[in-house]
Amino acid sequence: MPLKKLSKAKPKLPAQQTVLTWDAHVLMAGVDEAGRGPLAGPVVAAAVMLDDLQPIKGLADSKKLSAIKRERLYDEIRAKALCFSVAQASVQEIDSLNILQATLLAMQRAVAGLRLKPTLVLVDGNRLPTFPMRAEAIVKGDAKVPAISAASILAKVTRDRLCHDLHTQFPHYGFATHKGYGTAVHLAALQTHGACAEHRRSFGPVARVLGV
Repeated sequence: MPLKKLSKAKPKLPAQQTVLTWDAHVLMAGVDEAGRGPLAGPVVAAAVMLDDLQPIKGLADSKKLSAIKRERLYDEIRAKALCFSVAQASVQEIDSLNILQATLLAMQRAVAGLRLKPTLVLVDGNRLPTFPMRAEAIVKGDAKVPAISAASILAKVTRDRLCHDLHTQFPHYGFATHKGYGTAVHLAALQTHGACAEHRRSFGPVARVLGV
């Protein structure tokens, strides 16, 4: 009687069991800032780590979104992200360090404030702060990387709200409208009223008004 060949088929997993693959080496945070160009107020940076299990639709460069959509996404990001952190560098730090170094400092603070420690940080732009983990700068990253888009939205909405607060303190400058940028209305108000405590004295238009 001929011998039967033994089957070498692999054992099947139970139907309800799923094999998950998880890359434990990459925990990524996106970083962006708002407020480098204005003549007043702090520069704000945000860091966001998104949750793949809770996708957020409509993420994009914050400058391309309407204020209403930014506000909606702001709440959704805060509710669904694995973690997030928002930080800033003050007007005094901007004037003492320069705007670039103050921006990098705000980004460092945002990453340091994350509840989870990322293994990779992706930063919008072409300049990188010093981080204790691997980091990459991505030009136009706020349009390419969802986590950076989310960070840009948190930073923008936070800074816009700060400008509304400034407006209540210094209503004659129009901060609620121009958000501190050097518009004709803002420059005219500077000429009429001089600089307030939140104006960046290291910026040319403010320095000229002060005769520095």
